[in-house]
Amino acid sequence: MSALRTPICELFGVRYPIVQTGMGWVSDAQLTAATANAGGLGILASATLSYEELVTAVADVRKLTDAPFGVNLRADAPDAAKRADLLIREGVRVASFALAPKPELIERLKAAGVVVVPSVGARRHAEKVAAWGVDAVVVQGGEGGGHTGPVPTSLLLPQVVDAVDIPVIAAGGFFDGRGLVAALAYGAAGIAMGTRFLLTSDSPVGAAVKQRYLDATVTDTVVTAALDGVPQRVLRTPFVDGLGETGALRRLPRAVRNAQALRKLSGRSWLSMLREGRAMRGSHDLRLGQLVLAANTPMLIRAAMVDGRADAGVMATGQVAGLIDDLPSCAELIERIMAEAADTLKRLA
Repeated sequence: MSALRTPICELFGVRYPIVQTGMGWVSDAQLTAATANAGGLGILASATLSYEELVTAVADVRKLTDAPFGVNLRADAPDAAKRADLLIREGVRVASFALAPKPELIERLKAAGVVVVPSVGARRHAEKVAAWGVDAVVVQGGEGGGHTGPVPTSLLLPQVVDAVDIPVIAAGGFFDGRGLVAALAYGAAGIAMGTRFLLTSDSPVGAAVKQRYLDATVTDTVVTAALDGVPQRVLRTPFVDGLGETGALRRLPRAVRNAQALRKLSGRSWLSMLREGRAMRGSHDLRLGQLVLAANTPMLIRAAMVDGRADAGVMATGQVAGLIDDLPSCAELIERIMAEAADTLKRLA
């Protein structure tokens, strides 16, 4: 078997060991299907969709591709079990999670043949979910979106590979074929990329916002907890810098407005949002005030990614944005990565 055909190719039913992560407001049906058609694993983001919107989005992906794809779920969402049942009913190949799903949900999905893949940022978390029976794990280092801690991928990845006996997918800092070969050398079974797929011609993000990413350097990102109390990496802008200088009490009125807007967009009731906030509080150990501020994140990201308001929103990113300078299609990107990887292996041989 070729070194570039790894266990996740068989596990996911894809041609290449490349995963497009589920990014809220970005990983829509078009981007997911474009990745799948190009031979990678496309993952549809569902955290910013109501259940009814998710039903439509899954159907839209089906119209655009016959290839396997995945859906990213929030394990702490009040309707997580209902969404899992949708994946089972529709024959979705992969369920990915940013937070580890409970063992009961893992068992439910696996019993129906759905591949379960959570993301982790520490060896102990990988060991825990492996013991619970997940099929593979995405390991994201500090170069990525910032949710999983400061340890860089080059240190975190070998730790996890040595600790678990399931396929490990490397994330954080990957954008080309050299990175794929490096990940495989560490023992990973593939790479997952978010920012690199955001910056493709198949991504729904507006041209002006994409240009802000293309103009960024590797030092133009910042990890901040000013949005909702949970650290995450974003492009540095005057708006983001202003958030860091504003106290939580002064941010609260905006957060309340964002919570109301998010409620209308998602079709959820205040009661369901409070229940979800309570679950988030348990997961992230947030104070009550931070639960209200949590509405900032999806709405401020939406302002940039959907409305094109880079001046009044935030642009979630990996540090790798500073190394990206073009907007290929998903097919062109994956073909280029695989060719670079093959050339790199030849050079090393």
